Amino acid sequence: MSLSEGAGRGIAVLGSTGSIGTQTLDVARERGWRVTALAAGRNVELLAAQVREFRPELVSVDAGVLAQARGALPGVRVIADPAEVAATPTGVVVNAMSGLIGLSPTRAALEAGQAVALATKEAMVTAAHLMWEAAAVGGGRVVPVDSEHTGVFQCLTGEDMADVAEVILTASGGPFREGPADLSGVTPAEALRHPSWSMGPKVTIDSATLMNKGLEVMECASLYGLPLSQVGVVVHPQSLIHAAVRFRDGSLKAQFGPTDMRLPIAYAVDAAPTGMTRPGDVRGARRGCEVGTHLGWPMRGTWEFREPDLDRFPCLGLAYRAGEAGGLLPVALNAADEVAVDAFLAGQIGFTDIPRLLERVLDDTPAGTLTWDTLAETDAWARTRAQELAANGGRA
Repeated sequence: MSLSEGAGRGIAVLGSTGSIGTQTLDVARERGWRVTALAAGRNVELLAAQVREFRPELVSVDAGVLAQARGALPGVRVIADPAEVAATPTGVVVNAMSGLIGLSPTRAALEAGQAVALATKEAMVTAAHLMWEAAAVGGGRVVPVDSEHTGVFQCLTGEDMADVAEVILTASGGPFREGPADLSGVTPAEALRHPSWSMGPKVTIDSATLMNKGLEVMECASLYGLPLSQVGVVVHPQSLIHAAVRFRDGSLKAQFGPTDMRLPIAYAVDAAPTGMTRPGDVRGARRGCEVGTHLGWPMRGTWEFREPDLDRFPCLGLAYRAGEAGGLLPVALNAADEVAVDAFLAGQIGFTDIPRLLERVLDDTPAGTLTWDTLAETDAWARTRAQELAANGGRA
């Protein structure tokens, strides 16, 4: 696709002031995409700069800063509902809102028949079948943005899902892949030093515990209609191979490239208009215009692959447990993890208390059927239970 062809593409960016959102706007600037709408949280100063540059027609902010944003953005329609932004017709909706607040806009976009480039992993971790129901209702389409899941999508393009034996996601191993053996004394500052990616604090801590990879395993199974047993994890410290697919004939396909999120973002936006309407409904996408800084990227160096250490990083095993159980356990795990990470960053619990707290919440989670109502109820219950545990060092 030439730059002139890409220039007519309209995108709405939800979570525009976060890490993925700002990188999406980097790609929009580079490719000449038209930004029709933005949804942000409370960072009005950065949002105002984005509005001045991209001139969107519609903007959403947190209700608590609505009056401030309206004063700072004269001549722009400013609202407090990102779901309305998501449902407003455009070319592609990039949903980079982290946390459960991203679910309602994802649902709204899919029910409105939008093409969604999805970076909100909670949508498929906690509410997969509800999201696919929304897509069925409105005809919406999904392509994932995460480097691993976009890599899987590219490997599966042109393939029959019946031929897939295993999908393999790679993990950098985080800052503690080489040690120390005893992780009980590591500090938040140490855990925030990710060796490969520049991300927000929540996902960076999740990468240090391997919970992020566990959530990605659950997301992958939901995106491609696979059992958890067919989604594997391998530690790849160089972070150059992002995903691989092993087929039943023994052959492997892998997607690899630089550690630059702009590349999977660009691919997902290009692919979204012909994306998935149901799990595993993978179709191809034409490549957009080049990201010139990477055209000369060298294929050199040593690439390593290791098994993840579930004894040192039990969060990965807990994610498999929740994903295999299904029902309300993924919701409880996701909610409890958000509380546990906040408690660790605040110095309330230690690093190794995180998996202990999560395991206790999973043990206590009541059985039930996932609906929009039970999702909200379970999320609230799990947060309260996790906060009780955190107040007692994760052991109450």
